[in-house]
Amino acid sequence: MEEKLIDDLVSIVIPVYNCEKFLKYTIKTIQEQTYTNWEAFFVDDCSKDNSVEIIKEAEKSDSRIKLIKLEKNSGAAIARNTGIKNAKGRYIAFLDSDDLWEKEKLEKQLKFIKEGNYAFTFTGYEFIEEDGTRTGKKVHVPKELTYKQALKNTVIFTSTVIFDISILGKKLIEMPNIKRGQDSATWWKVLKNNNIAYGLDENLSLYRRSKGTLSSNKIKALKRTWNLYRNVEHFSVFKSMYYFSIYVVNAIKRRV
Repeated sequence: MEEKLIDDLVSIVIPVYNCEKFLKYTIKTIQEQTYTNWEAFFVDDCSKDNSVEIIKEAEKSDSRIKLIKLEKNSGAAIARNTGIKNAKGRYIAFLDSDDLWEKEKLEKQLKFIKEGNYAFTFTGYEFIEEDGTRTGKKVHVPKELTYKQALKNTVIFTSTVIFDISILGKKLIEMPNIKRGQDSATWWKVLKNNNIAYGLDENLSLYRRSKGTLSSNKIKALKRTWNLYRNVEHFSVFKSMYYFSIYVVNAIKRRV
């Protein structure tokens, strides 16, 4: 029997690990959304700081905020999948614990989704410094991305994605349990299944470039993408080199 989804509810999934420095801002960015019909699952991956206490405090005053504690440290993929499993909304949105949204992010993206009847959407975004200072560096996104196009351009930023589960189902959007790049691997998996990702080219998310995070290390990012081509998509060396070379050019364009 299929799970009954709540039609206009947005389920927001936020993996949490030792991010007490940013959590109050993350909670605030959700609570300040002009679209208010949401539930937010903060999935704690055995944090050693005060992250859990901060979430518990927010949970007391806002019933839409829900804390889930994993029993053992399992990584971002398992944390996100746990949130997906518990989600009751028709729409699932992802937000990383150090990123922020513009106040109209959910409202504008849902309007975009409903007007086009889109199953997979993402938006433009802006880079901010670790202290939240805007850099003015905005990333524009294409109107559409197919599987082959997405292999060449990792422009889909996790904190901008919303899925319509009534079309895709939860199983398809479950993330593979790999250490790095589980988000890109998931986008490719969804797109391979005869889907297209639709881009709303408006700056609705803020991507915090924190020192020491996985994504901030460019060498790790390159290795991660190469690993996805070879070990997740199982491409040959030559095919991987083809996509990798185009990916590098596009990645440089986004950051200069």
